[in-house]
Amino acid sequence: MKREQLGSRLGFIMLSAGCAIGCGNVWKFPWMCGQNGGGSFMLIYLLCLVILGIPALVLEFSIGRAAQTSPLFMYRKLEKPGQKWGIFGWFCLLGNIALMAFYTVVCGWIIYYFVQFLRGKNGSLGFSAMISSPSVNVFFLLVTVVIAFFILSFNLQGGLERVTKYMMSALLVLMLALAVHSLFLKGSGEGMTFYLKPDFSKIDGSVIVGAMNQAFFTLSTGMGGMAIFGSYIGKEHSLMGEAIHVITLDTLVAFLAGVIIFPACFTFNLEVNAGPSLLFDTMAAVFNNMSGGRIWGSLFFLFMVFAAMSTVLGVCENILAMIRELTGWSRPKGSVVCGTGVFLLALTTALGFSVFHFQPFAEGTTWLDFWDFIVSNNILPLGSLILALFCCNKFGWGWDNFIKESNTGKGLKVQSWMKPLFRFVLPIIIAFIYIYGMFTFNWKSRPPA
Repeated sequence: MKREQLGSRLGFIMLSAGCAIGCGNVWKFPWMCGQNGGGSFMLIYLLCLVILGIPALVLEFSIGRAAQTSPLFMYRKLEKPGQKWGIFGWFCLLGNIALMAFYTVVCGWIIYYFVQFLRGKNGSLGFSAMISSPSVNVFFLLVTVVIAFFILSFNLQGGLERVTKYMMSALLVLMLALAVHSLFLKGSGEGMTFYLKPDFSKIDGSVIVGAMNQAFFTLSTGMGGMAIFGSYIGKEHSLMGEAIHVITLDTLVAFLAGVIIFPACFTFNLEVNAGPSLLFDTMAAVFNNMSGGRIWGSLFFLFMVFAAMSTVLGVCENILAMIRELTGWSRPKGSVVCGTGVFLLALTTALGFSVFHFQPFAEGTTWLDFWDFIVSNNILPLGSLILALFCCNKFGWGWDNFIKESNTGKGLKVQSWMKPLFRFVLPIIIAFIYIYGMFTFNWKSRPPA
């Protein structure tokens, strides 16, 4: 099967950034930031992106471009004779599927809110009522999955690349407009102070662990989320510069999401530490209490739809590519089968707040907590650790091979002085924070949905 290629560098950057940008930026980042001290979390998060995120992203792009295959087989293709790294390709497949088991449901919630604002039905919205409704959850999950795999059933350039370019451009314009609007609210000063001014007394181990996990979550590094796009590009540009471009766009969207949300919270006296419902109940209340709220609310949730769908498309493309390489199926056939599988598995989350109860950690926890724990707390950090060990050591692919691949083409290069960062600092920090996070994970109580 001939490997498809992206049509342009812009398409690659937009597609990679689109996969990184999503619910992680505009749903999870604001409530994580709100619950972890605002500016304190933001500071640690930015440090994690620079120290851990950029190296991890360069590693993913490199292994993908060198292997020219999906994450399912990239380790096996690059490993030396007698090695057994290939098994980690299956963990990549597992991670992507587990992510879509809850991410598609969250995307469905966002589409529901957008539709309700568009119809003028925003006055009676309630997050708890929505997630407790089996019919609403299942219907909008189905809408999400059908849209995603319909787009992916077309060829790479005509389907995914073209749609993502338009969505990302519209997303950035909408976010800038909403951010400027929020800055003129009466509570913007307090909101921006909370958001950007660090309170060093609030920085503890849990904040650091949360920031690291969020950095990996937003970039989708560790389970081949970015490696697949590396496999679709040529060798005209070196990969350090491409990684910085993607992370810059990703961070800009996360930053703008906070600018939109926190001034509004302080203006309307809403809780910044509301947890996962922050985006939904809080922002709906904001728009319901402001002039032109229906229009602004529709625009806000439209940009949320674009953000969430960009990640759904990116991750589902990864799943589709792995299954197609495993079976040899065409895009249309693979899309039908993979879409059906994702939908059935995601029913656990869609029905987990109503008829399909499962409490993995304690009373009040749900399937969403379970899948998020598998992905955010385990597969993403451990996958990044495995990636660093494989790419930077002789018992894996090796530093020389990694450097050769990452520095091929024009642009910023990985420098020789960075070797200790990639080979030692990155894996040691990941391993330490992962172990610390497991020991300190709050198994007894979770933030309210």
